[in-house]
Amino acid sequence: MVFSVTRNKWQPIIKQLEAVLGKKGVIKRKEELLTYECDGLPQYRQRPALVTLPRTTEEVSAIARICHENDIPWIARGAGTGLSGGALPVEDCVLIVTARMAKVLDIDYENQRIVVQPGIINNWVTQTVTGAGFYYAPDPSSQIICSIGGNVAENSGGVHCLKYGTTTNHVLGLTIVTPEGDIVKIGGKVPETPGYDLTGLFVGSEGTLGIATEITLKILKTPDSISVVLADFNSIEEAGKAVAEIIRSGIIPAGMEMMDNFSINAVEDIVATQCYPRDAQAILLVELDGLEVEVKNYKEKVGEICLQCGARNITSAEDAPTRLKLWKGRKAAFAAMGKISPNYFVQDGVVPRSQLASVLSEISVLGEQYGYRIANVFHAGDGNLHPLILYNQAEEGSFEKVEELGGEILKLCVKVGGSISGEHGIGSDKKCYMADMFSEPDLETMQYVRSAFNPKGLANPEKIFPTPRTCGESANAQKAEFKGSQAF
Repeated sequence: MVFSVTRNKWQPIIKQLEAVLGKKGVIKRKEELLTYECDGLPQYRQRPALVTLPRTTEEVSAIARICHENDIPWIARGAGTGLSGGALPVEDCVLIVTARMAKVLDIDYENQRIVVQPGIINNWVTQTVTGAGFYYAPDPSSQIICSIGGNVAENSGGVHCLKYGTTTNHVLGLTIVTPEGDIVKIGGKVPETPGYDLTGLFVGSEGTLGIATEITLKILKTPDSISVVLADFNSIEEAGKAVAEIIRSGIIPAGMEMMDNFSINAVEDIVATQCYPRDAQAILLVELDGLEVEVKNYKEKVGEICLQCGARNITSAEDAPTRLKLWKGRKAAFAAMGKISPNYFVQDGVVPRSQLASVLSEISVLGEQYGYRIANVFHAGDGNLHPLILYNQAEEGSFEKVEELGGEILKLCVKVGGSISGEHGIGSDKKCYMADMFSEPDLETMQYVRSAFNPKGLANPEKIFPTPRTCGESANAQKAEFKGSQAF
């Protein structure tokens, strides 16, 4: 996609933006722009032309309108923690960064909802309402730093998405700014509204349909009772069977997570929870919540099922400090990999629960073929895999091999009836694999929707959809973009 802005046009555009935001609301010095050249996927980098820091819906609208009138591409960015390159700048673009839009606008405990700006951090929502006995359910591992706006863009999940659903299940309404700068309200304050489900369409659209500036979220009452069960196994297959049997029994845990032996030892080396047996080939963490009598009954049943499936030991915790300790290693798994390897590349795919054991076995074989260690940490309850490929980027050609290995894992997920993304989104990283999951008419239909909202293609261009059509062509294009950004 070619845009018409040339460098001699930037000065008047900067003046227009500063008239809206003030001089401190526009970042233009090259050395300051380096902060924004990538998101949580640092392998892809591109410096933006300008960064804007709005505080209100009206300011976002003015920025989008200026970009629309001057054919300037723009990208919405929250906390920059995304793992698919969704907030990666494109050449000569404007970033709209929502970090200063971090206010709670309204709380309605009676109707269990809260209205926030997009820059508010995920965990802050729960902290805001916990004193009144409420919480916000979606909890990505990065919840202490990721923003709600980014969660909406990527339809983020987390540990508790098994029982409570991903972000889309907790968004009631949105105020959005379209790529043309119009302010539109979709959804509302109640779960169901007439007409097309534009809220459902917008959540997970990765910034290609516009930018959310006010978000109405559903908050839940804090459960009467919570218990976490930790079971360790001699094999991944046994743990996978336990997952399937727990769901088959009719129990829907709040969360159900699995870690392999490599991950167990990595987190124990760093976090030292002393909760995870180092010789276990897999551990299963099962969180149960609800009424006290219900949780007690389910805890006993989960323990029985795990033992029947080959679990060696069962541990449980009801008090908050011990529960947090059991979860601490799982939450720190990504950080632990960063400690033991110069670089790691996290992939995000989904497989049917019944295919967990066989897919993990094939992933292990792929790792051996490519010569890279792979740690497996995942949301076992809904089959959302997060294989972490460890490598050293200083070795020439290593990242290209790792990308190829990651692609093979995604193709494997699709082959067994799964998906190329569970919660991280497509972004720049996985767009060339969309054709492995969707037919050409499917992709064209998605483009019709994008074009209806984003006719000039200015909002987050070059994301989600494969352009060029093949992975090889896309990889070469990304390398060329990366080299170009270094010479900027």
